[in-house]
Amino acid sequence: MATTNHLKVRHQRIRRRVTGTAERPRLAVHFSGRHIYAQVIDDSVGKTVAAASTVESGVKGSRRTNANVAMAEKLGALVAERSLEKNIKTVVFDRGGFSYHGKVKALADAARAGGLEF
Repeated sequence: MATTNHLKVRHQRIRRRVTGTAERPRLAVHFSGRHIYAQVIDDSVGKTVAAASTVESGVKGSRRTNANVAMAEKLGALVAERSLEKNIKTVVFDRGGFSYHGKVKALADAARAGGLEF
């Protein structure tokens, strides 16, 4: 329980400084125990522009848990591809209170390799 509380506090601290606009939306990531979620959000209107997650049938693997580095890389490339289809090239990265290593870093690096700039 304490870990979740610290995560929320860190995320709130990050969100005070990181906000998405129409020109530069926010790439928000979330990692649950089993799945990974990534969204490109325009906070000025409160709309999700592009999204990808391991819950989708085309992305989901055969394993019980899909929250690993390999899936994070796959998801980063997928969210970059979907963003570029909507003519979004630059984003602000919101790590969601998670430390920038492991899955978070893998997703960010894959999104950069896919063509997103942040």
